[in-house]
Amino acid sequence: MKKLIAVIIALTISAVCFAQADPVVGFWLSVDEKTNRVTAGWQIYIENGVLYGKILSLADEPRGTIAENCRERYDNFPLAGRVNTMQVAGPPWIYGLTRRAAGDWRGGRVINPEDGNIYNCRITFHAAGRRFNVDTLEMRGEIGLGIGRSQFWRKTDEATASNLWP
Repeated sequence: MKKLIAVIIALTISAVCFAQADPVVGFWLSVDEKTNRVTAGWQIYIENGVLYGKILSLADEPRGTIAENCRERYDNFPLAGRVNTMQVAGPPWIYGLTRRAAGDWRGGRVINPEDGNIYNCRITFHAAGRRFNVDTLEMRGEIGLGIGRSQFWRKTDEATASNLWP
């Protein structure tokens, strides 16, 4: 009887942990919507119920590239220090998103470290199926009133996301 109770408790804990996993979490390749070329490897993660995204590697820039076109500071940027002196790989350029439903995150910001522009951000997961051949992440940056653009990122593994350097 004790073994049965222990198994039931273990299964319950496993089910709760699995149910809290979100399909946006993991490793992704950002893809330029005009050229269809991979631009960067990203890690999307949740910390204290808030969604973040950081670049792990860049396809067309050397290691150590500095985000020199960024402003010195951005409201609510999650790291202390001068943003325009930070490396492109490492800081959370996507931050502050909250979960509306599994695979649907909104209300955050995304900074383009290439030019320093900041946008409202939402992220939506699309499972492989009719519309998408592979699991896809839609990262949408907007300036307001729904005006913006989406990038569609492909699911990958940590090794690939971390090793795009030229």
